[in-house]
Amino acid sequence: MKQTADRSSAGQWDIPACETLITELWTLRKAMLEQQARLKPVLSQLSPTQRPSAINLAHYLALRHFDLRPLQQRLSRIGVSSLGRAETHVMANLDKVLGILHRLAGRPWVPHQEDEPTGFHSGEALLARHAEALFGAPPAARRFRIMVTLPIQAAHDTALIETLIAAGMDIARINRAHDGAAAWSAMAGSVRQAARSAGRVVRVLMDMGGPKLRTGEIDGGTRVLKIKPARDELGRVTAPGRLTLRPAGVAGPVVGDTGQHSPSLGVPADWLSHLRADDRVTLKDARSARRSFTVASRSQGGAVLETRQTVYLVESSRLSLERDGTNSREAAPCDFPVTSCQLQLHRGDRVHLVAAGPGRAGRPARPGRRAQPAAIACTLPQVLPALRKGERIWFDDGRIGGVVTRRGSQRVEIEITQARDSGEKLGADKGINLPDTRLDLPALTDKDIEDLAVAAQLADMIGLSFAQSADDVRALHDRLERLGAPQLGLVLEIETRRGFDHLPEMLMAAMACPTAGVMIARGDLAVECGYERMAEVQEEILWACEAAHMPVIWATQVLESMARTGLPSRSEITDAAMGERAECVMLNKGPFIVEAMRMLDDILRRMETHQSKKRPLLRALRSWAEMAPTPAAK
Repeated sequence: MKQTADRSSAGQWDIPACETLITELWTLRKAMLEQQARLKPVLSQLSPTQRPSAINLAHYLALRHFDLRPLQQRLSRIGVSSLGRAETHVMANLDKVLGILHRLAGRPWVPHQEDEPTGFHSGEALLARHAEALFGAPPAARRFRIMVTLPIQAAHDTALIETLIAAGMDIARINRAHDGAAAWSAMAGSVRQAARSAGRVVRVLMDMGGPKLRTGEIDGGTRVLKIKPARDELGRVTAPGRLTLRPAGVAGPVVGDTGQHSPSLGVPADWLSHLRADDRVTLKDARSARRSFTVASRSQGGAVLETRQTVYLVESSRLSLERDGTNSREAAPCDFPVTSCQLQLHRGDRVHLVAAGPGRAGRPARPGRRAQPAAIACTLPQVLPALRKGERIWFDDGRIGGVVTRRGSQRVEIEITQARDSGEKLGADKGINLPDTRLDLPALTDKDIEDLAVAAQLADMIGLSFAQSADDVRALHDRLERLGAPQLGLVLEIETRRGFDHLPEMLMAAMACPTAGVMIARGDLAVECGYERMAEVQEEILWACEAAHMPVIWATQVLESMARTGLPSRSEITDAAMGERAECVMLNKGPFIVEAMRMLDDILRRMETHQSKKRPLLRALRSWAEMAPTPAAK
């Protein structure tokens, strides 16, 4: 009788269509269980707490092996879930749809909950729990966290740290690729102290530098510093030029330099000790122009000088202390930074990527001497043997592109294929990306391993830059275990094409760690995968991480113009709103970082009421209230 009633109630439905859908969904279900069986050796090594997430990821990868678009359209027409938002509970979602279709077709349905590692609520709860274990609890008023990359000034400017925490910084990022152990320790200590004073918990992420491939120095540079005041459109000075002086041979920031990235020089310590606030320092600069500075502030670590003139300082310049109208002492500046030459490159140029020595400009042919192409030195010469003819190479965040035309043992010939019509300038210390080349470089360099002992004492999380394989993840975790810090969180920074390709296996390896997450490092990743693919790539990373219940950091150039200039671009606002899809959004340093944090907080709080991951939230719209229906009179 019951089956007859079921079939009667199903009469209004297209039963053959339901039956076809049931068959297709059982095929998907079978593929998901087969994938789980294939990964049994990997899954068995995970802790019971991580295994449901790993099984759900396996089910998701099996599901996405198929083109589901035609199936989704037919499911939507019937009015059931089209599996489009199933990331956290893949099998449970599919079983729910199967159960409904069985009822519509008048067929009995027996739940298969033993095959479902997570459900709708438990999957979301696992992601929230993993995010809290890694990043800490979110603020009461919002779901997401804000991470800020600390500038070097944070090593001595405790007021800056206090301001960032008061503005809502939840995680402080210390970029270990810059500065040194003393600066890292000072930054981490200031964050801990300021957080305690504010009654908050602010976590610290330190990322390893990794095998970053960059251009080397270029011959012909001149040691020169240009100090220039800011002027308005009428040429009036709006802010003085600044120069910091420190004892010769002593590195590090000078107290009183307020984070404006002032150039710095060394001077004899005994001469520096005689400077006082409001003293004048005069000189004849590189153009034989007489120039002067005023000592704006003086501290034990040095002095900050200001000028309303443009000054070109070179090694032959001499600084004179002028007090009461007389010049009493003279000093020779030292520790000049090297201003490297830049290569001018055009499409069609042939250049050499070389293993040794500085780079140099090309030399034209002369009688008795052949032309010599420009040479570009690279910081990791061991990559040269891996390059193959026809492989692409990008310089300076993708501004300049080329292709390998010939390879030798100590140099590789490259034809420049991408550059503006007027050419492009390439300087030292610019990034090199090799998207087509298989590089067997460990994610941890010797320097990383040396510094990891310091980072393990200071940080709550370690960022694995240029993570490319499961072996890279295991290597970092093993190192932390040897250091007695296995509890530290791991953040996989996905910034290469190979890292993207191997993301599933790295997620599985990361699940063996107590806490782990993923950073979508969109700068290098866009160059490696192609800007045209970046939107697609970042979506796929978000989906895979959600299926693995792995928290995500949305990083690189978020509100960058706002942080640098105080004025955001329209596209930046839309990009920042996309950060709602992640559990944490990272901002980079800049003079207007506090304003950028406040804007990000406002944008994402608004977006939280409209969307959760891929799921739209239909809150009542206030925008067109005058068009809303009037309640019927009783």
